[in-house]
Amino acid sequence: MRPVVRRLRHARIWFALWTAMIAAVVALSLMRGPPIPDLLTIAKLDHFIAYLALAAYGMQLYASRAAQGIVALALVALGIGLELAQGYLTTWRDMSVFDGCVDTAGVLAGLATAWTPVARLLQAVEARWAR
Repeated sequence: MRPVVRRLRHARIWFALWTAMIAAVVALSLMRGPPIPDLLTIAKLDHFIAYLALAAYGMQLYASRAAQGIVALALVALGIGLELAQGYLTTWRDMSVFDGCVDTAGVLAGLATAWTPVARLLQAVEARWAR
């Protein structure tokens, strides 16, 4: 049976970084006018990139398909939850179904990295540091 979490020498650091990334997405999603370049907001590229990065990073932390699926579902729920929060808890942000769809597309793209060498990037970085 495949381990749930990948074997990483500095797992706590990698998980802390991922948690910080998630916190940054939450903060940027709920703040007034986040500092995002206009180029990235075209076609909601900022949403896609953010959720792609979160999901791809999660695929690097978790080894089992079940855990990776849970990560993907949790990130989709985060995107939908943040859209609801923007609509119901703020007066300065708008809820958008389109944004939720773009977030989900980013998660699916990040999930797809689980079947590529990208999924072992953190292990490769640690191996390089060990030399």
